[in-house]
Amino acid sequence: MNTRSTLVALALALPLGLAACGSSTGTAAPAAGAASSSMTSEAAPMATGSTPSGDMTTSGTMADPASMVFGTACAAVPKDGKGSFQGMATDPVATAASNNPLLSTLVTAVKAAGLVDTLNSAPEITVFAPTNEAFTKIPAADLKKVLADKATLTKILTNHVVAGKIGPDKIAGTHRTLAGTDLMVEGSGKDFTVGKEKATVLCGNVPTANATVYIVDSVLMP
Repeated sequence: MNTRSTLVALALALPLGLAACGSSTGTAAPAAGAASSSMTSEAAPMATGSTPSGDMTTSGTMADPASMVFGTACAAVPKDGKGSFQGMATDPVATAASNNPLLSTLVTAVKAAGLVDTLNSAPEITVFAPTNEAFTKIPAADLKKVLADKATLTKILTNHVVAGKIGPDKIAGTHRTLAGTDLMVEGSGKDFTVGKEKATVLCGNVPTANATVYIVDSVLMP
């Protein structure tokens, strides 16, 4: 089976595996899309006048995305434009990440793995997104090899994704990833660590149109 066929099979099979295993939120597993290397053209279009799913106030109005986030790294996110919390809230997750200056290396990896459409078309997911600095912890030669190996890169990246948009009140616990692994989140309130790496959540509960994002300081290996 060639690399593209393997990726397509993975994109189709992973949601079925999640449905069988279940998730901590009980939401349906995300549907996978076809892989692509273009970031901006793959954003799932929103209907005119629509708003990102979830995150509504008790009055029925959309909550200010900036008021929902927590963590020291949130201050590094632009205050306005597509890379701001407000801007990211209206884009699907891969497109939103492409506008966030903290996540440019992650975006490069997602493109290299051909997972942009898969992430953008998923109805509801939670993503643990390593910062640029997180990737610098990996020796440069090793990182270059991983970026050139789609199968390994896909396994690593899908180890950062779980089904359902999970808020801080439910994020602690064990979650089944799209890689088929179990990912442990520990902590409470605004202090959380993720995986065996004990990656720290630097900026959490970041809303996008189809995902909740927790920006972390380490790459989470399967």
